Amino acid sequence: MKLTTKGRYAVTAMLDLAIHASDKPISLADISERQVISLSYLEQLFSKLRRQGLVQSVRGPGGGYCLSREAENIFVAQVIDAVNEAVDATGCRGTENCQAGKMCLTHHLWTDLSNQIHSFLSDISLADLVSQGEMQAHAQRQIEQTNTAEFLNFVSE
Repeated sequence: MKLTTKGRYAVTAMLDLAIHASDKPISLADISERQVISLSYLEQLFSKLRRQGLVQSVRGPGGGYCLSREAENIFVAQVIDAVNEAVDATGCRGTENCQAGKMCLTHHLWTDLSNQIHSFLSDISLADLVSQGEMQAHAQRQIEQTNTAEFLNFVSE
C-alpha cells in the first residue's frame, strides 16, 4: 500500500497552514519554501482543497490561504479525499479484477485494511498533529531557517 506524493503533500501543506495559522492568510510561496514543495503543485492541490471547503483563499496584497474551519474539525482523511487520493491496499485499486479479471483470494482482506486505515485517518485532526510536541519544535526550526535565509539574502544584496 502506498500513499502517493499528492496525498502526502496535501497533508503536509495543510499541517503547515494549521501550524502557522494566525490572523492573516498564509501564502503558498511561504508553504512552498518551508516544505520544499513546488509552488505550482501547491496551487493545484489548494484549488482542490478550496473546492472541497477545507481552505479559503484571500485575494490581494497580503493574501493567501487560511483554514475554512478550526483545525480540530479538519481530519487527515478529509484532506486525502479532497485531492482525489485513495488509501488503497488492494492490488487492483478496488476493481475486483486482481487475478486474471477475477477477484483474488485476499481481496476482502486488503479492502478491509484500506477501510481501517481510512477510519484511522478520519480520527486524526490537524489540531491533533499540531499539538504534538515534536511538531512544534520542527515548526520552530523551519521558522528559524527561513529567517536566517532571508537575513542572508538581505545582507548579500
